[in-house]
Amino acid sequence: MNLTQLILQSVYFIVPAYFANMAPVIAKRLKIFERANKPVDFNAKAFDGRPLFGKNKTVRGFIFGVAAGIVLVFLQRILYAFESFRWISITDYSSFLLLGTLMGFGALSGDVIKSFFKRRFNIKPGKKFIPFDQTDFVIGAYLFVFPFYSSMISWELFFSSLIVSFFLHILVNHVAYYLNIRKEKW
Repeated sequence: MNLTQLILQSVYFIVPAYFANMAPVIAKRLKIFERANKPVDFNAKAFDGRPLFGKNKTVRGFIFGVAAGIVLVFLQRILYAFESFRWISITDYSSFLLLGTLMGFGALSGDVIKSFFKRRFNIKPGKKFIPFDQTDFVIGAYLFVFPFYSSMISWELFFSSLIVSFFLHILVNHVAYYLNIRKEKW
């Protein structure tokens, strides 16, 4: 496998986690399913008296994030019929429901864990926490997916996903900021 194929595979494989990570923001802006707009920590406090994860990590976000992961993996399953997509696929996506759920839930779990640490370091929601803002969802997705797809995931694929995601996340968030979709560049 050459470097180009590795980079394309790493991006293509992690795309469902990207969309899962973006879905809560989109659901919030569209004011979809307001009844589930409840914090995943149910306003629990941590040992230090501060919020466990914070009010921005919601049940609605998890629902839409996991749904986005499933939809994207389903699309990858359809695209697998084309040779150019098989070339960058590490799986045939036949278990799209499992993989999509793992990608979505893993990506959002990585984000929630990062939020826990941001609260401990007194970093406000939306403020920079480099490099974790750019990689938390990738690490979370891989941690959840690895037990089921370990024979297909190499260290090279994982590290390529991390590196590419770091720069891609910054680029996408800057574009979203300048399009007035996000309030912060990060």
